[in-house]
Amino acid sequence: MNTDQFKALLAEKGIELSQKQMEQYETYYKMLVEWNEKMNLTAITEKPEVYLKHFYDSVSAAFYFDFNKPLNLCDVGAGAGFPSIPIKIAFPEIKVTIVDSLNKRITFLEQLSKELGLEGTTFIHDRAETFGQNPAHREKYEVVMARAVARMSVLSELCLPLVKVGGTFIAMKGNQAGEELQVGEKAISVLGGKLESSHAFTLPVEESERNILIINKLKPTPKKYPRKPGTPNKTPIE
Repeated sequence: MNTDQFKALLAEKGIELSQKQMEQYETYYKMLVEWNEKMNLTAITEKPEVYLKHFYDSVSAAFYFDFNKPLNLCDVGAGAGFPSIPIKIAFPEIKVTIVDSLNKRITFLEQLSKELGLEGTTFIHDRAETFGQNPAHREKYEVVMARAVARMSVLSELCLPLVKVGGTFIAMKGNQAGEELQVGEKAISVLGGKLESSHAFTLPVEESERNILIINKLKPTPKKYPRKPGTPNKTPIE
């Protein structure tokens, strides 16, 4: 996917990007490749692939959820900033908090945010499990997102405790989403969520399957969740 295709395909979905926004994506791409030589941020470094599998793929959440309003969004385990930074570039009004367990990645994101001139971004070095028990962040976000971080039963325990009651958890998944959802149903319910909708589509150009799961937070998460670091992964709620 070249930059013109990227812009045109998003425009087809009603997401119009300005020259400045296109320049921000370009700077993002350059910094990603540059920093990737010093630390492992991504296995994908070819420009057409980055625009398709990182930028377009991240912004695709906006095909099914309205980011055109001031929102407080938390991105759990964003790595090199996906999906929240590409979304933030397209929808500058949203506030973004990224939590990641690797400090080197946080350093990259802080530098990236500065270079791109992004306002309303916060980067926190923490494990999702301890972050979800922090009263300053627990049940404080209208939207919590994660892209391919862990299977649904685990991911729900890392993300739902951060979502306000009445807010939304958006999980971005590959072709195994249906299967994961069946196994993760119990966790979603126990943690106070309910699946609102599930959207499957194929990425342009390479035609691989993507799924976006939109989960509403209906009631507060029981205090014992998330459990201590490592536990959700070892003994998921299933």
